[in-house]
Amino acid sequence: MRVGERSRRTKETTIEVRIDLDGSGTAEVSSGLPFFDHMLDQLGRHGGFDLVVRAHGDLTVDAHHTVEDTGLAVGEAFAAALGDKAGVRRFASGLFPLDEALVEVALDLSGRPYLAWAVDAGEVGLGEPPFDPRLAEHFWGSFTTAAGVTLHVTGRAGVHPHHLVEAAFKGVARSLRDAVRLEGAAVPSTKGVL
Repeated sequence: MRVGERSRRTKETTIEVRIDLDGSGTAEVSSGLPFFDHMLDQLGRHGGFDLVVRAHGDLTVDAHHTVEDTGLAVGEAFAAALGDKAGVRRFASGLFPLDEALVEVALDLSGRPYLAWAVDAGEVGLGEPPFDPRLAEHFWGSFTTAAGVTLHVTGRAGVHPHHLVEAAFKGVARSLRDAVRLEGAAVPSTKGVL
């Protein structure tokens, strides 16, 4: 079973995450940020992962700590679920539309964390309490660092912040789903490890 669990506790947040990479796309998420919950639901649903996220943070300060620590915990759980990555496809990419928005995603389960983010979704908060669209980049930066994933996300078209951020989450989720798919038994690297 490719399942990972992580807990993260700081003075600012308490995060509990469980992810099953071979699930049915069922997500149970609660962060105190409804728009962020919607995005995490997209990650589980479109990734085909069973995802549980319970996050409590200092939202009276702002959403930054909650989003950052959730990204770290989800990334750590994802890496734990992948294990040695034997048999995974490793690479995935695609173009993902949502109405007027179009986002390009390319990723590699390389073990080398890197995020290239070029999605300008503006600064207007989404939901209540507000989720700053710029926090999407911060979530994926935290995730890639903890998961050891190389990720490129580029907005090709779009004006609506909700659509741009959601297309990015759905696109990354679908690409992760593709990359973790098993298609052999060997580690897909000339080095023998990822």
